[in-house]
Amino acid sequence: MSRIGKLPVKFDSKVQINITPSNEVVVKGQKGVMTIKMRKEVSAKIEGSELNLLCNDGEDQTRAYQGMYRSLINNAVIGLTTGYAKKLEINGVGYRAAVSGKQLELTVGYSHPVKIDIPLGLDVKVDKQTNILIDGFNKELVGQFAAKVRSWKEPEPYLGKGIKYSDEVIRRKAGKTAAK
Repeated sequence: MSRIGKLPVKFDSKVQINITPSNEVVVKGQKGVMTIKMRKEVSAKIEGSELNLLCNDGEDQTRAYQGMYRSLINNAVIGLTTGYAKKLEINGVGYRAAVSGKQLELTVGYSHPVKIDIPLGLDVKVDKQTNILIDGFNKELVGQFAAKVRSWKEPEPYLGKGIKYSDEVIRRKAGKTAAK
């Protein structure tokens, strides 16, 4: 059962939260607007600078929905005030990245450069051709785009070449040894 759903979502004056009659929570902040559509089993109530989620019945599945919606709303509040960021590093001889217009261009060992369209709402910066910073207010979109970029050349355990998260640790393996 969800204990997270019982916790209130705290927000400050920088964020404005509205609840529509169709059971949607609209969160407006400095960086944009996010809408979370909720099921009819869960309802929201604003008390001062806190938002509480209530279960309309006592089912276990409804309690799970309550925790999920509380996390989604909290992520929206955090994203619209401070934002989310993922850092990627490119390791390998000749591997590099560049941003050209609305596309991220990767040169990662293929016969052609890989071009990935940058989704609306994300800001992508490349530093020193090997560090990629993905920034945005939607946690799901930031993580999904970072995973998509990483999937083009995942780091391999023998030489460590590929695209990895900056805080990721690659477990290195020893290669074959010569016959004695």
